[in-house]
Formats: sequence, structure tokens, C-alpha cells
Amino acid sequence: MPTLAFQMPDRGGGPTGPRIRVGRPSRRVRTLLMTLGVLAVLGMVFTMFAGFWTDWLWYRSVDYSSVFTTTLSTKIGLFFVFGLLMAVSVGFNIWLAHRLRPPLSAMSMEQQNLDRYRMGIAPYKKWLLLGITALVGLIAGASASSQWRTWLMWVNGVSFGQKDPQFNLDVSFYAFDLPWYRFLLGFGFAAAILGLIAAALTHYLYGGLRITSPGARATAAATGHLSVLLGIFVALKAIAYWLDRYGLAVKSSDFKATDSWTGLRYVDANAYLPAKTILFCIAVICALLFFATLWRRTWQLPVIGFGLMVLSAILIGGLYPAIVQKFQVQPNEQAKEAPYVEKNLAATREAYGIDDSQVTEYPGVAETKDQAKLRDDVANAASIRIMDPNIVSPTFQQLQQIRNYYAFPTNLDVDRYAKDGKEQDTVIGLRELNYAGIPKRNWINDHFRYTHGYGVVAAEGTSADAGGRPAFTESDLPSKGDLGTYEQRVYYGERTTTYSIVGGPQKEIDYSDDSGEKTYSYKGDSGVNLDNPMNRAAYAVAFGEPQILYSGAIGEGSRILYNRTPKERVEAIAPWLTIDGDAYPAVIDGRIQWIVDAYTTTNGYPYASRTTLGDTTADSLTATNDQRAVVAQQNQVNYIRNSVKATVDAYSGEVKLYQWDTQDPVLKTWMKAFPDTVEPRSEISRDLMDHLRYPQDLFKVQRELLTRYHVKDANTFLSGSEVWQVPDDPTNKTGETVPPYYLSMKMPDQDEQVFSLTTTFTPNGRDNLSAFMAVNADPGTGDYGKIRILKLPTSTTVSGPKQVQSQFNSQQDIAETIRLLRGGDSEVEYGNLLTVPLDGGLLYVEPVYVRGGGLKYPLLRKVLVTYGGQTAFEDTLEQALDKVFGGEGTPVEPPADEGQDEGTDEGTTPPPSTQQPSTVQEALNDAQKAFEAGQEALKNNDWEAYGRAQEDLEDALRRAEEAQSGGAGGARSSPRVTPSASPGSNS
Repeated sequence: MPTLAFQMPDRGGGPTGPRIRVGRPSRRVRTLLMTLGVLAVLGMVFTMFAGFWTDWLWYRSVDYSSVFTTTLSTKIGLFFVFGLLMAVSVGFNIWLAHRLRPPLSAMSMEQQNLDRYRMGIAPYKKWLLLGITALVGLIAGASASSQWRTWLMWVNGVSFGQKDPQFNLDVSFYAFDLPWYRFLLGFGFAAAILGLIAAALTHYLYGGLRITSPGARATAAATGHLSVLLGIFVALKAIAYWLDRYGLAVKSSDFKATDSWTGLRYVDANAYLPAKTILFCIAVICALLFFATLWRRTWQLPVIGFGLMVLSAILIGGLYPAIVQKFQVQPNEQAKEAPYVEKNLAATREAYGIDDSQVTEYPGVAETKDQAKLRDDVANAASIRIMDPNIVSPTFQQLQQIRNYYAFPTNLDVDRYAKDGKEQDTVIGLRELNYAGIPKRNWINDHFRYTHGYGVVAAEGTSADAGGRPAFTESDLPSKGDLGTYEQRVYYGERTTTYSIVGGPQKEIDYSDDSGEKTYSYKGDSGVNLDNPMNRAAYAVAFGEPQILYSGAIGEGSRILYNRTPKERVEAIAPWLTIDGDAYPAVIDGRIQWIVDAYTTTNGYPYASRTTLGDTTADSLTATNDQRAVVAQQNQVNYIRNSVKATVDAYSGEVKLYQWDTQDPVLKTWMKAFPDTVEPRSEISRDLMDHLRYPQDLFKVQRELLTRYHVKDANTFLSGSEVWQVPDDPTNKTGETVPPYYLSMKMPDQDEQVFSLTTTFTPNGRDNLSAFMAVNADPGTGDYGKIRILKLPTSTTVSGPKQVQSQFNSQQDIAETIRLLRGGDSEVEYGNLLTVPLDGGLLYVEPVYVRGGGLKYPLLRKVLVTYGGQTAFEDTLEQALDKVFGGEGTPVEPPADEGQDEGTDEGTTPPPSTQQPSTVQEALNDAQKAFEAGQEALKNNDWEAYGRAQEDLEDALRRAEEAQSGGAGGARSSPRVTPSASPGSNS
């Protein structure tokens, strides 16, 4: 009996042995350790509480507390429901396996070794069970809480009113229902696998499963328990096969005609779809066989069934589709794939809002020879903007910064404002706070005294003053001009990225003028009140700034402002929206309002091809400016709508969301989930409507899709012969695509100019022009959002942006003038290369800026214009247009990559350099000397010498022009150099 007792120990407890007394720490040490532990726990709890409390206070301060409570309650609900389900699932299987353990262990070394573990954990079984279930519950709950968007879209989803062509289900099934079903399926798989692992380990530990012991490898109870779990797993696999059938409609795959194909192809509809159905049936049978082991107590049949399912998955789900693709599709791909391509074309065009785009054949060459009429038509064709908002920001900075603690964004914005009753394109920017320019950096200055920017600066987009500076329509400090009276203080802006504490005892610096420094105290109700000591403590912890807790600069009326960029505020208030990369300011009803375009998206639109937002919205501006980017760069979507227009008040920070797309089912779904957060479109004021525009990022996504989806014929799409590309920006060396440009212009079928957003296309792999695209960007017109594409003939070659820029740079007289402008330490910067349709041809206009001498900001010096093979390079746009349409422009030689011979044939005109008399070179040498003398005088602030040098320069250039005109019979533009203001001058 003693031997038997030793071989079969009691599993309920462990052996007892002699107690070893260990020295205990003194009471004082124990008290100290306990106190430190309590303080550490309280510190962690308060840190978590501070984050929660400050979030709640912020949402309450902006009157969107419902967003916070809805989001939080959804996350908490999902956390507890799915965390509890996972904990119960795993815990129940461990408990059941323990309860089904055999009463006696086999006599083997394996079981004797396991006895040690059983005795070791026996006293802690309950705690171990609670710990394991709590851990898996926490992990599962945290994972489930991240699916709050999926849950809200499923429970609030509305119908699209459109059905997919394969299964005849509403699109909402794929956009709202299928993602939630897939989450539930994934959760079920996780619960089944974790339960199976936990049960198997418990059975093994307590003898229900044996690896090396003699006899049966598993008890009947263990066999039945594990078979049920395996049956549940296989049943879930059957559900997965069934859902995979619908998943084929939103599945992405590679396809030779596109980068990414979404939807069913021939092989999907005729091989994968029936294969999934067959596999579903096999999986159901296999699951029933596993459940049957509860009565048969043998795994023979379920194992055979499982093997059959795996073999079927390989043969039916893998080999059979490959055979269909190889022997049915590839020999006759065009005919087989055409019906499915048509579905993809229709769905993609609808999902991206490009189904109504109008493609029109355009000759690309002038239809009339009347040069005078063409010259008159230019003014009607477009209000050509020569102030490039992406170039002139340093000029605004130099001339209108006023104080170093102000700054303008790297890229200014283009808007429309009325002057003398006529609307004109205007370049606009805000004088925002520049923390790097604060004279003395410390906590008080950074967060209490320098708190806001001041005023709008605006300039005409279509003109410059005599010195090449912007023609300001709103300027100085405080700003004054055409915009009237408005609240000029800018507490919320694109550059305002840190917190400020305002409204308390510490006065703020408002602005400085000739009478001295003005102070101000914030009078708005924005931000969170810091009167409450708990609020101060919470923000001290949340911001890691203990001075907030005890600083005397904080008192009655103090409010803390944070989340101050327009993008941050809209993202926080509407986390279900994707924000456009370019918020822009406008003066509306006496306030400065930031206007923010926002999108609703999904990647569940059947048959619509996906695109990655971060890739399609990248261009030469986003490459150099981190403020011009799209949220969630790797977001893949296949449906997008500009469904919301948002405004952020630059003074109060008030955020308003307006429903823009009243038909968008995704927005309707979110409006059900977050009621009363989006105001109806009817609430948009007339003044606000005048400043809304078509958003750039949506346009960039659409133009990228239209490089392939401008065609409607499946065979043309499959051949790839009509694939376009967005050209690289020829004015810089970033290698990124050219950005779209806002421009008031008239397309051939329009009666008058409309504020538009434009771009160009070139053939895939080539540089000549294939199409010009414009969208009506003015909501005040009847066909806002209408996309018009002018398709150029493939039989003739029309120069694209890169070729036009190359032609500009390669012409000898222009190149020589630019070389002179670059003399000394001057820099030449090319502005936006604008394209304007004109009488069947295309007019290209490009402003050229110079940063001369000690003036480290660009001034407009020249304008390049080309049309119909004639090019001009003049001081003003009017002069350049007069020269081109007066027939005196320089003829453009066809670029070499268009197949033209660069050599000189017998009887043709020799290169201009061989015709120029020696006096031309002499005059240019004199011009170079005069230019260098002027730069030297400018450095020495010798204005008298500078004036003489400018006179000599103009005289030399005039002699060069006269010499060339006399010797070559052609006209040459005179690169007039206007004396610039001294460095730092505000004149």
C-alpha cells in the first residue's frame, strides 16, 4: 500500500515538507514598500484617468461630447462582450478537460514526470485558471474594441440602392455587412483554436492524452471533447468558404492591364466560385463527422473526411482554377475576360465619381489663322494666374511678415474674391505664429504671451507690380484692404502645433505697430477652463508639464487651447472621415474660417479597383511640404466621396461639419451612428458657398484612375493601348507628378470662365500630350464637379509639359537671358506651367521668378508663353502674348524624341548662333559686366552705382536685341531687370 500510494499521489494537493523560516523585513521597511507600491498604483491610475479626463473635457469644450461618448461606449461594449466570450470559451474548455480527466494515471515515466507538474499547480489551479482566462480575455477584448468602426457601420448601415452584377446583393452588404461577418468569423476561429489548444494541454497534463504511454492515446472523454472542438473549427471553415464566394466580388488581384484588379474574372466565376461551393459542402460533411465521434468514439471517419477536405482544397481550389486559366482563358483572353472587364469599368467609374466624365476629341492645333482674333480670345479663355502660390510664400514672408514671430505657410492658397464687382483669382495666406521667431524662448513666452497670429495677406493672382512683387489686395499689420472688417486674430492655424494658455492674468502680445506693442486677453470661450485644480493636475500630467499645476500665470479665466490645426480638430471630431491634405483660409461673414474638405471611403465596393491614397495623392508639392499629405497614407480604398465640408474658426476654434454629398450612403450611415454631428447642406451660408471649391486630393485620385478608366470599351482597356500617365513636374527635380492647378478658365463647350482645377496627361512612357482635364470647381455653378477631358489625336504629336519646358530651356536667346538672370548669386525659379485650351490649340504660360543679389525672396521677372509653335519670353504676360500672337515669337523646333532630325539639312535656316553678328556677343558681354556691377553695388548698398549699372544693363540688352533683329531678321525679347528694393524693405 505505501508503494501504491507513492505511485498514485493525490492530485488535489502537494507533499508537505519541513518549513524553512526566512527572515522577514522589518515593519518600517514593509510599510515603506507598501506605501511606494500604493503610490505607484495611484500614479498609474491617475495617469490613465488624466488622459481620459482631458479628452472628455476637450470634446465637451467643442460641443461634440456625443462623439466621445459614442466612441468610448462602443469600444467598452466590444471589449467586454468579446473579451468575456473569449475568456468563457477558453475557461470552459480548460474546466471541462479537467473535469473529464481519468481517475487513474497510467504507470509510465511520462505520467510520473507529469505528476510533478500536477502537484506543483494543484494549490493554484483556480488562480491559474482565472489568470489564463483574464489574459486571453484582455487580448481579445482589446482586439475587438479596435473594430468599433466596423460595428457601427454594420449596425447603422443604409442601402446603396445598387446591386452587384454577380450575386445581385446590395452594395451595402459588401461595404457594411461582410467586414463584420469576417470579424466574427476571425473571432470564432481564434476562440476555437485557443480552446482546442487549452483543452489539449489540460487533457495531456491530466492523462486524457498520452504520447508515449502504453494503451490508447486518448480517453473516450478526451476524444469526444477534442472532436467537438475540431468539428466547430471545420464548421467555421465551411462558413469561411461560403463567405469567400462573396469575397470574390471585392478581391484584389494582379491583372496585366491594370496595377490592381478588383472583382471576379472569368476564372473566378467559372472555377473559384463553384470550387468554394463544393468545398463548403465537403466542410459541412467533415464537421458532422467530427461531431459524430461523440457517439462512435473513433477518429477514423473524421480524419478521413478532413484529409478529403484538404485534398479537395488543393485540387478543386487550387489546381482546377489554374487549369482553367491556362487552357481556357489564356488562348482567348480578350473574349473570355471582356464581360468581367465591363463590370469592373462600370463599377470603378461609379465608385470614384468619374462615370459622368466627358471625353471630347480635341485637335491640339489652332483652327484659325487670325492672330489678332486669337489674341483677343486669350482674355476670354482664362484669367491666367502668374502668381504661383507655391513660389511666392517667401515674398509674402519678406514683405508682410512684419515681425519675426509671424510666418506664412510654405504653400499659399488660391481662392476667389470680388473686386470692383468682378470675381478674381486671389493668392491668400495667414500671418500665423512662428515659434522659432520668438525673441526669447521660455515657457511663459511660448505658451502665454505669444499665442496667436494676426491678419490675412492676399494678392491678385493675375498680376504683379512693376518690381515683380505681388499686387497686394490685403496687407500690412493690422491687415487692411479689400476684405473689409473682420476678426484678424489667428489662434487656430496650420502652423499652430503647441498649446497656449489664454484669458487669465497673463496678458498676450497682440501685435506691434509704430506706437509700440499692443496686448490682448482672449475673449472667446474656446478651450478648457483651468480654474478647477483637478483640471490643472490632469493637464499637468497629460502634457508632462508640472508648471501647469502651480504657475501663478494661471488664474481665474485661464483657458488652455490645444489640438489647434484645422486638420487635427476635424479628425478628432469626425474620426470616421479622411481629411484632405490642404485646408485653406477664407474671410467669411467677418471671420477667418479654415475650410476643410473631408471624405467618406470604403474598400468594399464590389468590382471597383482599389487605390492607395498615399500614392495617388502624392505630387511635387507633398514631396517638399509635410503639411500637404493625406491621412492614413497606406489606406486602400475603392470608393470615395467628398461628402463633408468642414469649417474651423481661426479665432474661436469652432468646428462645423456640413453634409455636402446628400446621396452618399456611407455618410448617411455615419450620421446614424453619430446623430446631430453633421449639419444639413441647407445650413451653408451664401458667403461660405462662394469660397468652397473642388478638393485637390479627390481630383488627384480621380485623375489617377482616369489614366486607365477613361475608356469604356473592354477590348481597348485590355489592350492597354490607351493608358495615360500623369506627367512629372517639369519645373523642379523632385521626380514627382505635376500638381493640379486652380485656374479660372473656359473649356470649349462652356460659355464663360469658371473656377476650375486642371491637369494634363501624357501617353504611358512618353512625353507628348495625350489629354487635358479640368473639373468645374465652383459650387455656385450648375455643373459643379463635372469632369471634362480633351483627348488629343494619336496621329499628331502635341508637346507635353516636359517637352515645352525643354523647349523653353533649349532656345538660345531664352537660355542666354536666363544665364544673365542667374548671374552673381541670383537664382531662377520656374512657376506653375499652366495649360489653357485656346481655339483648338493649347496655350502654355509659365512665370519665371528671380531671387536676386541680397534679396532672398523671389520676384516675378519674366513670363514664358508658347502657342502654335511660337514662343515668347517677356517682362509681362501681356508683352509675351502680344509677341506670340503678333507673329514675332521664336519658332519652336520639334523635340528630338518626337522623331525629328536635330541636324541642319541643306537649304534650311542655320542655327541662330551662326547668323548673329559679332556685335550681339559684344553687347551680351557688356550686359553681363553691367549685371555683375549692379550686384556688387547692391551688396555695398551703393544705390547710385546700382542705378548706373541698371542703365548700362538695359542699354546693352537693347543693343543686343537691335543687333540680332538686324542680323537675323527676328525679334528678341529684352530681359529687363527692374531695380529691387533693399533687403528687408517693406516697400
